[in-house]
This record gives sequence, structure tokens and C-alpha cells, in this order.
Amino acid sequence: MNTTLSYLEIIAWLEKKGIELYGKKFKIVETDHEIIYKLIAYFLKDEQSCYQFNIDLEKGILLSGPIGCGKTSLMNLMKYLAQTENKFSVKPCRDISFEFIQDGYEIIHRYSKGKLYQAEPRTYCFDDLGTENNIKYFGNECNVMAEILLSRYDLFIAKKLQTHITTNLSASEIEKNYGNRVRSRLRELCNLIAFDNVVKDKRK
Repeated sequence: MNTTLSYLEIIAWLEKKGIELYGKKFKIVETDHEIIYKLIAYFLKDEQSCYQFNIDLEKGILLSGPIGCGKTSLMNLMKYLAQTENKFSVKPCRDISFEFIQDGYEIIHRYSKGKLYQAEPRTYCFDDLGTENNIKYFGNECNVMAEILLSRYDLFIAKKLQTHITTNLSASEIEKNYGNRVRSRLRELCNLIAFDNVVKDKRK
């Protein structure tokens, strides 16, 4: 069976799974196939296809694109393709900022090094990077996601811990929101997979 055919079969299976999760209106459009091929290649660890797509299997995924193009739903579907050792949790960045208001700096530790009783840090997909705000905790303002990403970069270097991200921010907006250090480290931390900026909002 050639790769293209098998990938098309996987896309058909993902669409069925998407309908289960999101309802009958869920549809994978043909114009998104190239993006989805790259995600499938990565999460199935298809080394030959990843080489052709210039994807580094040691890095995580930074999936960027306009609001409503389907980034979050695609990453949720990829959880079903990821092998056991590459399983990940999808965590909205806004939720992390709300947790920080409640629990403070422990949250940075939770999403980088992990909770005290965890043997190893977990792989996360930080969803919708840029929708959270800088939060004040006891009067001190903190860019929570910047701190978490810098900590996870250190863990990537030390332990090859992967981090996945979805965002509608451009590279320059990431730098503006999180600083040059974060933007620079994201290049090393993640493979960039980007939707075209003119992709229509599928929620309409």
C-alpha cells in the first residue's frame, strides 16, 4: 500500500473520530490535507515522510494558523495516533493563567518539571498560546507561559521532553508577547507547521 493511500485512509478514520467528538458538522477539508499529512507523519513516527517534510522527530509541534482553522481539534485527534511513549495532554493556556491566579508560582513548576509525585515531567500541548494574559499574583505580574516555555526548553535540552503548542500568533507577535528568548528557543523546541493565513474560519 503506498503512503498516500494509507494516509488518506487515516484521514478518513480521523474524520469519523472527529464526528464522534465534535458532531456531524465536523469535516476534514481537502485543502488541509498537507497539514494533516505532516501531523500524521510526526505522530506515527514515519521517519521517511518526516524527512521529506523536514520534520525533526525529537522536537515538538508548533501548529499555527488563523482563529477557527481547526488547530485545537486536530491536536485532540492526534492524541489517538500518538504512540504510548508519546502520549500528551492538551491544556488551554487560558486555564493555566486562571490556575496561576489560584495557586501561584507552583503552576509554573506543575507544567514544566511536573507535580512532586510524578516520576517524569509530562508532554503537553499548550493550546491557544496568546489568549492568556499576564497575571498578577500578590501584586507581582508574571508572564506565566513565557516562564513555563523557558523551563520546558531546559528540560528538552536535558531530557528531550517534548512540548506541543497551538497559536494564532505570528513569530513577531510571539516575540512581542513573550520576548526574544522564548521566540529563539521555540525554534529549537518545535517544528513549525502552519496553516495559510487566508484559511477560512470553520466555525462560521
